[in-house]
Amino acid sequence: MRQARDVLARTQEADGSWTGDYSGPLFLAPVYVAGLYVMGRSPDARLRDGLVASMRAHQNADGGWGLDVESPSLVFTTVLTYVAQRLLGVGADDPGLLRARAWFLPRGGPLGSASWGKFVLALLGLYDYAGLAPVPPELWLLPRAMPFHPSRLWCHCRMVYLPMGWLYGRRARARETPLLAELRRELYPQPYADVDWKAARGRVAGTDAYTPHGLLLRAVHRVLGLYERFHSKRLRARALEEALALIRGEDEATHFVCIGPINKVFNMVVWHVLRPDGPEVRAHLERLPDYLQPTGEGITFNGYNSSQLWDTAFAVQALVASGATAGARDTLERAGRFLEAQQVLEDSPDAARHHRHPSRGGWPFSTRAHGWPISDCTAEALKACLLLEPLGLNRVPRERLEQAVAFILSLQNRDGGWATYERQRGPRWLERLNPSDVFAGIMVDPSYVECTSACVQALAAWRKAHPQAPVDRAIARGADFLRRQQRPDGSWEGAWGVCFSYGTWFGVTGLVAAGAKASDPALRRAVAFLEAHQREDGAWSETVQGCRERRWVEGRTGHAVTTSWAVLSLVTAGGADSDAARRGAAWLRARQGPRGQWPQEPLAGVFNRTCAIHYDAYLRIFPLWALSLMEAAGDGLTARGGSASPGSPSCPG
Repeated sequence: MRQARDVLARTQEADGSWTGDYSGPLFLAPVYVAGLYVMGRSPDARLRDGLVASMRAHQNADGGWGLDVESPSLVFTTVLTYVAQRLLGVGADDPGLLRARAWFLPRGGPLGSASWGKFVLALLGLYDYAGLAPVPPELWLLPRAMPFHPSRLWCHCRMVYLPMGWLYGRRARARETPLLAELRRELYPQPYADVDWKAARGRVAGTDAYTPHGLLLRAVHRVLGLYERFHSKRLRARALEEALALIRGEDEATHFVCIGPINKVFNMVVWHVLRPDGPEVRAHLERLPDYLQPTGEGITFNGYNSSQLWDTAFAVQALVASGATAGARDTLERAGRFLEAQQVLEDSPDAARHHRHPSRGGWPFSTRAHGWPISDCTAEALKACLLLEPLGLNRVPRERLEQAVAFILSLQNRDGGWATYERQRGPRWLERLNPSDVFAGIMVDPSYVECTSACVQALAAWRKAHPQAPVDRAIARGADFLRRQQRPDGSWEGAWGVCFSYGTWFGVTGLVAAGAKASDPALRRAVAFLEAHQREDGAWSETVQGCRERRWVEGRTGHAVTTSWAVLSLVTAGGADSDAARRGAAWLRARQGPRGQWPQEPLAGVFNRTCAIHYDAYLRIFPLWALSLMEAAGDGLTARGGSASPGSPSCPG
């Protein structure tokens, strides 16, 4: 534990945060390269070489590229990565690209790609707009009260389709170049001029069809296609103007960072189409490096501008749990200053006009500049500040902590749970209109186990510090939601981590924070579930495939992060003295390297059920946290007259 604390302290940034690799998705860097090419730009030589190296490092044995660094090959990512390398100067006769073409051509090339891939290729002039499912910007002119108005979509979804609609309405495309002409000959199994674009609209290769198009979505596409044939030019102009105003609002509220990398690139291309080299383009280009991630394999693109706030809030909780606050005082003081600096202090400009929930008092996933606070990020930051308070290290004044509580309360859904950025706005049936092909759960922002648990824990911690706080009803409703979400086998399904070990940790900690005792049947079922999945060596192991299949999928070896979540759950549920918890802690200690670090392992994060993502700091945070709770629980058992067996985590050594 001393070594683990030292590693955590040593890797703290100068600003007091922890930041690391938040990459993993393989479609982000190609979209970035394509966006630059549409603008007539290219990365410098160092960045170009780093991007190519990273792409080559993650090519699968079959010649394709997956949705993420661990997934099987998809046409979507394979075609985009092929195109990106060609745009970066790699020749068509490159052995890796020859293998890629041999893989994607029998699957139709771009014709079999998921919809986002087709759209990016259309921007490059490598796919005809006639082959796209329509994305008319006029949808933004519909009455807001309609259940399918775009403002009712999950904010990540609507912020991607907002610039998509503008670019689709303008039929934006790159300037013709000899290289693009070559690519049109390379990408298709038939001559480009012979492609039946209308038939290509609904065509998706089996590799890319995670969310097949149902009858409702196909009917909507037919209606939109008919509208597109006869749309009013005057109405189109109004819609483009409205979409542009919303794009400007997103850019300014996020200081041109944007909510995510895809809409950032698309927004940047929008401004290039309007004003090449204008101030908006320059502002976007200045923030593009925020998303670049150097790795040992090259340079890639992160899924967010960073995970700094999220990682820092967890790191504080792990360090405080370790009990060595005196030795870590400087580290915690710097972290406290970072937390104070990242709280959002004002609502986004003209929030209602831009379909934004009030932001004041919340914390984002990354940095304050990002401008999109989130329920569970706010909750974890609030918990961290409250832990720092008795140490004299909390820098957030009470008035602003109260604003954080008010922000959390404002986000509670009717079902008692919490979503991510906003209350749920759209009906669940909107998910039947999901056009992405490769993702699930992108249309609506429903209540999640993780967000609900974090908010319940934060409100319970606030109530403990301020017993008169009017949060009892919100906590009770949140706990009821968690109970309803528990599966018959005792687990909870995670949405943002892999998967049932992650969800179960949140389910257990949320119920305990709300007042559940160790004898609670829900906790007993959760313990039984975890014990049933423990490996013979004492570890737990779970892979992202379980998120895709919605069942526990065992990994080849034990995972330190998964094991930590399981141990944290067992200790929180009152099972610190159980054989399962002791064996799990012993495995964690044995797994730790000589310098205090745990070795790299498969990705532990996920989004939209299908795409894995890397949380670099998790291996530095969660094993320390789990061992700390085990040690504290062991000390408590000994103080009450219990015993600790030789070699248990409560013993030194």
